[in-house]
Amino acid sequence: MNAAETAVIHDSAGAGAPEYGRVAQDVEAGPDVSHGPILYLDDISVSFDGFKALNKLTLTVMAGELRCIIGPNGAGKTTMMDVITGKTRPDEGTAFFGQTIDLLRLTEPQIARAGIGRKFQKPTVFENHSVFENLELAMKTDKRVKAAWRAKLYPAALDRIAETLLLIRLMDDVARPAGLLSHGQKQWLEIGMLLMQEPRLLLLDEPVAGMTDSETERTAELFNTLAGKHSLIVVEHDMDFVGSIARTVTVLHEGSVLAEGPLDAVQADERVVEVYLGR
Repeated sequence: MNAAETAVIHDSAGAGAPEYGRVAQDVEAGPDVSHGPILYLDDISVSFDGFKALNKLTLTVMAGELRCIIGPNGAGKTTMMDVITGKTRPDEGTAFFGQTIDLLRLTEPQIARAGIGRKFQKPTVFENHSVFENLELAMKTDKRVKAAWRAKLYPAALDRIAETLLLIRLMDDVARPAGLLSHGQKQWLEIGMLLMQEPRLLLLDEPVAGMTDSETERTAELFNTLAGKHSLIVVEHDMDFVGSIARTVTVLHEGSVLAEGPLDAVQADERVVEVYLGR
């Protein structure tokens, strides 16, 4: 265990509210949004070899909202996230982050630096590095060689790592190689790595797939804690999990919004029952 890891463990016991300060100042600032829409998609269409993956999709997510996206395979959920993160360019439509950031004008790295983080279904962590080192590597810093050569973990940065470890419940595993974590713990670590990048909006793709019941319950607690401070879009098939976190549920079908609203209302919608939930 190195000195920084030891400091995090010792300092966390008596730490108060951590001081949040950017370590580097050369990244794009995200939208200044405390209320109102954090994400606005309007009439987004995407075609692949004649197949309409998205068909005039319109979606609004408010700042601090936890939105669940459900729908059958092929409904357009992954393509929607690809458009938001700049991986796929739509044939038509508009996409805004906050009121001023046109996502369709930015590259994938620019979108990430603006404050949109994405977690894929399979966890991607540095398995040979400790939990602490994974969070340290993910921290939003100046990645230029000169800055890296001079880099030191400031007290505020250690506070942020400590708070994140407590949030994802990995403080006891701070010095453990990530490759030795359980599947659920790796998922939490990757979420923690996203949080170290200070995102305003998190896109989470089937985050509880493969988790045990207890891990799924802890993940629900984590997401409910994050909502408000961050905006979350959760794509998930586990309806019990959706029920434990859902405020608003959006159902996609054939690239468009089929239904939207509270979970009870969505589950009672005959169209949703027909195309997704089954009779």
